[in-house]
Amino acid sequence: MSRLFSIFVAFIATFLLIGSAQAEVKVLTSIKPLQLIAAAVQDGVAIPEVLLPPGASPHNYALRPSDIRKVQVVDLVYWIGPDMEGFLPRVLNGRTLPSVAVQDLPGLKLRHFAEDNHSHAEEADEHDHDHRPGSLDVHLWLSPVNARVIATKMAADLSAADPANAARYQSNLKAFDERLDALDLRLKARLASIAGKPYFVFHEAFDYFEDAYGLKHAGVFSVAAEVQPGAQHVAAMRTRLQEVGKTCVFSEPPLRPRLAETLVAGLPVKLAELDALGGYTPATAQGYEQVLEKLGNDLAGCLESL
Repeated sequence: MSRLFSIFVAFIATFLLIGSAQAEVKVLTSIKPLQLIAAAVQDGVAIPEVLLPPGASPHNYALRPSDIRKVQVVDLVYWIGPDMEGFLPRVLNGRTLPSVAVQDLPGLKLRHFAEDNHSHAEEADEHDHDHRPGSLDVHLWLSPVNARVIATKMAADLSAADPANAARYQSNLKAFDERLDALDLRLKARLASIAGKPYFVFHEAFDYFEDAYGLKHAGVFSVAAEVQPGAQHVAAMRTRLQEVGKTCVFSEPPLRPRLAETLVAGLPVKLAELDALGGYTPATAQGYEQVLEKLGNDLAGCLESL
């Protein structure tokens, strides 16, 4: 009986030791695209969490007490940086564990909004304060080149924090790189037919994606969501659309700007959506590619239908 008890105790001790050695590293990202890149790296090991719910704005999110507690206890936090999530620095300052502002990673190809940006409607009376001339364009995840840099950093961090799974993280990183190579070829083929076709956006969020695939929006109707534009403003924007003729105007989910229907009424213009955040994309190994592929398909689909 004593021998059986000793074997049982040894078995339990071994089980607990293995469980402790394989305790998963808890990763939290601020926004969905970073969660999807982390999910590719952690595939088969763990599922990273995301702070912002679908539809929430990363520019002005209001943290709940449960969010603050989550930020404090997870092993690794990844966010874009203070140029985007202005609500996070004060909370992150109280962390004793690592947090990474990916906008500061070496090797990123960063863009800044032009000092003299004529793509905006000249008569727009509401300026998007997040897109001040000369400021950093924080939508950096829409560049596959930048996604590779971020994934490489995540794989290194996870390998250091969880050496038992280091080989898996590096293998996942290699698979992610290979899938991005294939995605790049598909997107170039898909978007070749719309190069040079004019289109408009309500939010200047897609420059990284456009730069990667030879596209350029013809204008930005940046209007503060809480402000109803005046008749003169709407007339000026309609004039710009009339000059272009058949085109698409893209908003971002979940809300279409209130002036959208008025803006295009009676014009050969289609309203459509482009989702830069992919808020409802499942956190799987292929999630990041799905966001970019859908972006390309939605963009090309509307312009090809004109």
